Amino acid sequence: MVAQGELRFDCGRICLDLAATAAGTPTERLTGPEELRAWLVGAGLVPHGTPLDGVDGGWLGRFRALGELLCRVVHDELRGRAADADLALLNSAAGAGQPPAACAVRTADGALARTLPAPPDCAGLLAEVARDAIGLLTDAAARRRLRQCEGARCTLVYLDTSRGRRRRWCSSEVCGNRERVARHRRRTTVRRDPAAVAGQGPVTAAEKYSAGR
Repeated sequence: MVAQGELRFDCGRICLDLAATAAGTPTERLTGPEELRAWLVGAGLVPHGTPLDGVDGGWLGRFRALGELLCRVVHDELRGRAADADLALLNSAAGAGQPPAACAVRTADGALARTLPAPPDCAGLLAEVARDAIGLLTDAAARRRLRQCEGARCTLVYLDTSRGRRRRWCSSEVCGNRERVARHRRRTTVRRDPAAVAGQGPVTAAEKYSAGR
């Protein structure tokens, strides 16, 4: 179950997962280098066990900046078009580094595992996320599956790959459950006092007596 404030890896693309660290929450989800290391592994940018000792405050600031940029670009494209200046920043990030080339190695039990031949550099990982965003935004079919969460006060954007394209929330456990609880409360209120829900206020004893005369 996804709790509010936790790192999210359910938006459907790496770039959207990074945008989710900057969107729809009261505070920044990437709060320090340790959280960034967890995000890099959880998002699949680096394999488990990759040395990430070099991840520091400088990395954190650059990934935060890219997350905020992606949030702006994706939302602006959903509403119409992103600013040229933001697209230039995205293109610059995509070309500023070389994404690390993964290798397939044989493990002790004979299975193949993904690994990196050397510790990754920040610019290369940023470039990989930026290129993923460019690939998404320039793919007409993928763009048609972009959705903004219908949850109250949630601004997360996800790729709807559900059957029938009917996914309404970024997370059924978070925003979906919140909406179900709110719907239940509204139904309970209606059953308890229909007049109050209609905006008429509670029916007083005097009004009930007068209506019955």
